[in-house]
Amino acid sequence: MDKRTLIQTLTEARAEWENLLAQFSEDQMLTPGATGNWTVKDVIAHVTWGEREIAPVLRTRKLVGSELWNLTDDERNEIVYQQQKDRPLQDIIRNERQAYNDLFEAIQTLSDEDLNDPHRFQDMPEQWSPWQLIAGNSFKHYRDHMPALREWLAKQR
Repeated sequence: MDKRTLIQTLTEARAEWENLLAQFSEDQMLTPGATGNWTVKDVIAHVTWGEREIAPVLRTRKLVGSELWNLTDDERNEIVYQQQKDRPLQDIIRNERQAYNDLFEAIQTLSDEDLNDPHRFQDMPEQWSPWQLIAGNSFKHYRDHMPALREWLAKQR
């Protein structure tokens, strides 16, 4: 994938994500059931974790992250949920916007070659494409969660 296409895809998906979130009232964002027992706020915190983890990888060109990377998705998701569930909604939203901005800035520093060559990142497995790591922690991640959020929103109306 080239950088221009990645940025365009990310920007479009981000607008779609933000437009969807804007449709929820504060009460709806705090009501369990948006995805399983999670609230919309919990989903936002979950997405934030991925954005926040990947930005330093892009800046340092090293595949290093928190100890949670060594866990299964379910284990990691539960820990992130437990760490974030009692934080105020506005803090979660503010942190997510900052994480996205940091990720976007880090992407700006990459070349087309960086996005496609795992050898440009220390300790990245050869079979990985850096752009796919970005996608899984940003625009693909948003799109993974949007159908459930849309369905839940429709039920709330």
